[in-house]
Amino acid sequence: MLEEKIATGRRKTAVASVRLRPGTGKIDINGKGLEVYFPLDIQQRTLLAPFEKVGGGNNSYDMVIRVKGGGIEAQTIAIRLGVARALSEDDEKLHHEFRGLGYLTRDSRKKERKKYGRAGARKRFQFSKR
Repeated sequence: MLEEKIATGRRKTAVASVRLRPGTGKIDINGKGLEVYFPLDIQQRTLLAPFEKVGGGNNSYDMVIRVKGGGIEAQTIAIRLGVARALSEDDEKLHHEFRGLGYLTRDSRKKERKKYGRAGARKRFQFSKR
């Protein structure tokens, strides 16, 4: 792999652009390090899960990630989707493995919009008989 791979991941309203390029394992998320942007260990493991399945860490790639929108968890899963898409771009075997683990499935659930005549998306205003 000589050139960089670019992939996009989304969840809810979070959108992540992931760039994988050959390197030493440096991770840059919106100009910050991995431990600064995602301080929780479970978030870091979720984000790096595709590399664990490839066979080892991400020491052979540098990642430049731009993410916006959504919450922290949605951003984590959006980045995981982007990383999995970038890694499986040219390897069909990885594509099948990631698909089976659910890393390439885009979670399309979004917040339902509020409707007129209702208190929320589905909730009704309080009914008063008298």
